[in-house]
Amino acid sequence: MSLAQSTTSRRALLSAAALLPLAGGTPAQATTAQAAAPGSARDHYARAAKLAGRDPVLKSLVKALTPGVTAPNPKAPEPLRIFDNVAVVSTGFVSVTALLTSGGVILIDALGSPDEAAKVIVPQLKSLGVEPSAIKYVVAAHGHADHFGGAQYLADRYGARVMMSPKDWDLLAAEKPQHAPKRDLDIADGRRLTLGDTTISFHHTPGHTPGTVSMIFPARWKGRRHTAMLWGGTNPPAAVADKRVYLASVLAFASRMRKAGVEVELNNHGSADHGLARMEELRAGAAANPFVLGRARTQRFMKVMEAMMRGRIATDLEAGK
Repeated sequence: MSLAQSTTSRRALLSAAALLPLAGGTPAQATTAQAAAPGSARDHYARAAKLAGRDPVLKSLVKALTPGVTAPNPKAPEPLRIFDNVAVVSTGFVSVTALLTSGGVILIDALGSPDEAAKVIVPQLKSLGVEPSAIKYVVAAHGHADHFGGAQYLADRYGARVMMSPKDWDLLAAEKPQHAPKRDLDIADGRRLTLGDTTISFHHTPGHTPGTVSMIFPARWKGRRHTAMLWGGTNPPAAVADKRVYLASVLAFASRMRKAGVEVELNNHGSADHGLARMEELRAGAAANPFVLGRARTQRFMKVMEAMMRGRIATDLEAGK
């Protein structure tokens, strides 16, 4: 369901609330949920910190969403299969997630340029025993260059289909950024894509961009099936109205996660959720897969995000923005 364009906070709130019926609520309930939890910015940040406690994953999220924080640019990790059917290749700043199925590969994001696709994605997948020619779909989680830049290269070389939400295809058409892929497949809200033995579901979570998409899919580890999510865009937008849209997306997607039984949390920026560190824990032989948080902890992750977004909105309102 698309969000209405608006320049006022009230219309943006109603537009954002329209997402929540997809998770089982009504527009009135959505508006009530979003208007709830009044308090100062300090109150919301304190709640987020309390929810995070000493959990390194949740503490990383608090830091990533704190006003004024500059996103780090850490050293690129070596590629790794973080699950039997999920591989990650990364520049450090941004990561690509490859979902390996019996019918080929679904690639989530494509780094920032054709050169990065050729020199990072292709050889690193090969080093993990994954043939790039098996890439059937490239999913751009949102319309920023570090997520779509290598997509057209992969489409041209391997025949992959490129997928993005309609709003972010429109964003690319309006902005005409370098390395933008040719418009191909639209991702509708709630769309399910089956490739081989695997089905991935896509959910619109606007806020970071107008058409950000987050995903739910199976992740197998040592013969056991888990349900994973990948949040498509973490850094909050500038405008208060857009932050309200982001908050509504958090609430809606948390509900979808709960219904799906999500127990694995992933992110395309591994410094935002302790993901790069968890890769190294796994590489070092961790007894349990550190990406499997469990259902309660993944819901707490979303609660921390909710509290931080409420804090960001309150910060802007207190500053008179």
